[in-house]
Amino acid sequence: MLSMVFRNYIRERIRTVPDWPQPGIQFRDITPLLQDKKTFRVLVDLFVHRHLEADLDYVAGVDARGFILAAAIAYELNLGFIPIRKKGKLPFKTLTEDYALEYGLGSVEIHTDACRSGDRILLIDDLVATGGTLVAAAKLLKRLGAEVVEAAVIVDLPELGGSAILRREGIPLYSVCEFPGH
Repeated sequence: MLSMVFRNYIRERIRTVPDWPQPGIQFRDITPLLQDKKTFRVLVDLFVHRHLEADLDYVAGVDARGFILAAAIAYELNLGFIPIRKKGKLPFKTLTEDYALEYGLGSVEIHTDACRSGDRILLIDDLVATGGTLVAAAKLLKRLGAEVVEAAVIVDLPELGGSAILRREGIPLYSVCEFPGH
C-alpha cells in the first residue's frame, strides 16, 4: 500500500512533453523528479529498498539518464557502478551492441573489463519504450558472462511493447509507474 503511494507520488511529478523529439511522441521527462530533493530521494529509495537484500555485484546504468539513478543506487547499496554508453564514448576496449529505437537506430558499448563471468547485475534506465536499449545493454552484460538479475526503470510505456520483449528475453523488469500510449 505504502509503495503504491510513493509510486503515484513519482508518477504525478513526471512531465509530459508533446511532440518531442518528433511529432507524435509524448516524451516522459524525468527532470522534475531530479530537481526536487525530496522527490529524488523518494525515487532512489524506491529502488534501493527493492534491492536492499538482493545478491548483487554491480549496478549498471544506461547512458544517459540511467546513469543518474544507477550511480545513486549503487552508492546506497554499496556496489560498484558500470556505465553502458552510447557508441564512441568509452576510452578503453569495448564491446558494441546495436539496437532499434522507437524513432531511430542506436548502439551501446561497455568496457571489456566492466564485469566478470558470474557477476550479478541490476540494470537501470529511466524508461522502457520499445525495449531496444535495455535488451542491448543486457546482451552486452551477458556477453561478458554476467547475469542480469533485473532491469529496473522509472517509466514503462507498455503499449510500445518493450516490457513484453524484455520478459520474452528472460529479463525480469521492475517499473515504478506506467503511462498509456506513447
